[in-house]
Amino acid sequence: MSRFHSHINSAKKILDTYQGDKPFSIFLKLFFSSNKKYGAKDRKSIASLCFHYFRMGMAFTDIAIDEKLLVATFLCETTDSLLLKELRPEWNEKISIPVREKINLVRQNISLLDFFPFCDLLSSGIEMEAYSLSMLTQPDLFIRIRPQSKDAVINQLQQSNFHWQLMNDQCVRLKNSDKVADFFKLDKEVVVQDANSQQVLNYLKQPGLLGTSVTNNTLSVWDCCAASGGKSILLMDVLDCKIDLTVSDIRESILTNLHQRFKSAGIINYETFVTDLGGADNKIINKDFDLIICDAPCSGSGTWGRTPDQLVFFKKTSLQYYADLQRKIVANAITHLKPGGLLVYITCSVFKAENEMVVNFVTESLECKLLDQQLLKGYQQQSDSMFVAIFKKG
Repeated sequence: MSRFHSHINSAKKILDTYQGDKPFSIFLKLFFSSNKKYGAKDRKSIASLCFHYFRMGMAFTDIAIDEKLLVATFLCETTDSLLLKELRPEWNEKISIPVREKINLVRQNISLLDFFPFCDLLSSGIEMEAYSLSMLTQPDLFIRIRPQSKDAVINQLQQSNFHWQLMNDQCVRLKNSDKVADFFKLDKEVVVQDANSQQVLNYLKQPGLLGTSVTNNTLSVWDCCAASGGKSILLMDVLDCKIDLTVSDIRESILTNLHQRFKSAGIINYETFVTDLGGADNKIINKDFDLIICDAPCSGSGTWGRTPDQLVFFKKTSLQYYADLQRKIVANAITHLKPGGLLVYITCSVFKAENEMVVNFVTESLECKLLDQQLLKGYQQQSDSMFVAIFKKG
């Protein structure tokens, strides 16, 4: 048996065992930890086969898994594949042709809905074919240069072996294999942050927008679903004023990484508390805010290019759960927004129920005016897709 057949058999074993109860990347790491026989090259090849399989969504479910793994490799890879060179040389010769031509070569008249079967749920403005096909490509790695480190970081990049592209003054595109943690001081010099995630607070840069809210050049801010604190670090770099920052999330364990990141980022003075904003017995500190950032828990559908296992295991019934949760969180948070204050609502979702329909709820039920909303289409630049809406209270 060739090593390629061995890799396919190993991938089949892994896929048969995985039930979607934890992120596949974690499951895979545990699998290899328990099976020490695989070398680094073997692990990389097997992992690629598995992720390619998930990228197919519901397509080609009528063929044997061995064949589907080969089809998936052909559709997802763009450069010479040793596996295909051995097992499907006629496909390998055409590995670099456009993906739509590859699909037609393998099977005529296949529905793109098979790759992404939730197109009827998408937010308006998303091109269904382009988005479906984007599932076959892993998004790139992006870092954001912190303002005080720009010259030093650019100089380091110029001396590195990275294949990098400066997207704008702060955003750098890299390969996913680039080990940025070995080259930069994370959160101090650069922040690992998707290209569109870097854009979600841009509206706040408008001159005078926050002028009526800032008292003594200090803006009171609550990051109410803070997780590891990425949006708070971004806010510190975006706004040119003193920020009285408060952060919260549902469990203290979630905030543990935030404390370490804030330390690295030089953020020292901030308040923190634990609350379940989606529950009936949520506890909030006795304080109102000029600005609330709500990076709401969601389906994560805008990031499925990075986590295609979630595409395969997603159930439509869970979408209503997230939509209900988002409404509860926003409704509870907004009671602590000062009159005239701003709410920034963010998701990494491409679903209308989590985006436009929540906007409608906020404007119709919570006495807020919509100032701006944007669907940031990641599939056009190999990044994540994000949604952001800005509201003013009263």
